[in-house]
Amino acid sequence: MFVVNYHDDLNEVQGGAVRAFSPFDRIEWWQGLAAQCGLVPLIAVANDGEERAVLPLQRTPSGLAALANWYNFTWRPLVTPGGGALLSDLVRGLAGKTARLTLSPLPDENGETVQLEAALRAAGWITFRSQCDVNHVLPVNGRSYAEFLAGRPGQVRTTLKRKASKVTVTIETAFNPVSWAAYEAIYAESWKPGEGSPAFLRAFALAEGAAGRLRLGLAYANGVPIAAQFWTVENGTAYIHKLAHTEASKPLSPGTTLSAALFEHVIDRDRVDLVDFGTGDDGYKRDWMEEVRPRYRLDCYRPGDPQNWPAIVRQRLRRMAARG
Repeated sequence: MFVVNYHDDLNEVQGGAVRAFSPFDRIEWWQGLAAQCGLVPLIAVANDGEERAVLPLQRTPSGLAALANWYNFTWRPLVTPGGGALLSDLVRGLAGKTARLTLSPLPDENGETVQLEAALRAAGWITFRSQCDVNHVLPVNGRSYAEFLAGRPGQVRTTLKRKASKVTVTIETAFNPVSWAAYEAIYAESWKPGEGSPAFLRAFALAEGAAGRLRLGLAYANGVPIAAQFWTVENGTAYIHKLAHTEASKPLSPGTTLSAALFEHVIDRDRVDLVDFGTGDDGYKRDWMEEVRPRYRLDCYRPGDPQNWPAIVRQRLRRMAARG
């Protein structure tokens, strides 16, 4: 029997979720965003027998938006293989909840953005798609770490030969509060801006450690931690969430040595198929990654709401200008 439910309480969603393939698809991730990042969830779930479609959303002053923030590599609808029709019904029903939807960062490697945009338009929404970010990834393609390293830029390989012996590296797969405190101290002394929600990140690392998915790397010089990287491994993919080194340690290039150690670990030991460096077009990502994928944003409006008309006009003018 076809049923649609809207949940403000994430504890109610347990039976309506779809299999998660990444950290960002899990109820635990959404619960962390609500508890530690202050997001106000609204989870739309459609069920019809064994088929399900789930839209993890949040309430904002301007309407509903993707239940995501800067920690998300992606956001997407979660749909069982036969649940495409449910997605259409789900977005049609959202018209009774909001007149505006803002959805990002959407992938489209498996047609997620195209499918969602088509469902929204069929349900009467006016949609505007734009590229909001990029995602650097490394398809391993069966290579060993040695084969992968041989293909890195000469500068990376030279740095490793000259500097790797100057630091020592550890990689932990279980959460260690002392090591996490070292990571936080390194981050505070790095070039990175202040952490948006350290409590969220710590809770996520704790849960990933308990599940065996954590890969926390630390680099030391003379016994002092000077660089840290926070990775997780899941369903054949290694996710690079955070990395930092202290400003004072820059001449030692500890980040390069630590990255190399973690790549060796996930390629040769974890046997991942893909390494995902998240969003952002930082230059250092090109040294390690080999492909760039777009991330999209959908701005969606109900045309019958007069408050949306100025935004619709602006979006159309912007699109016309982009087309020349």
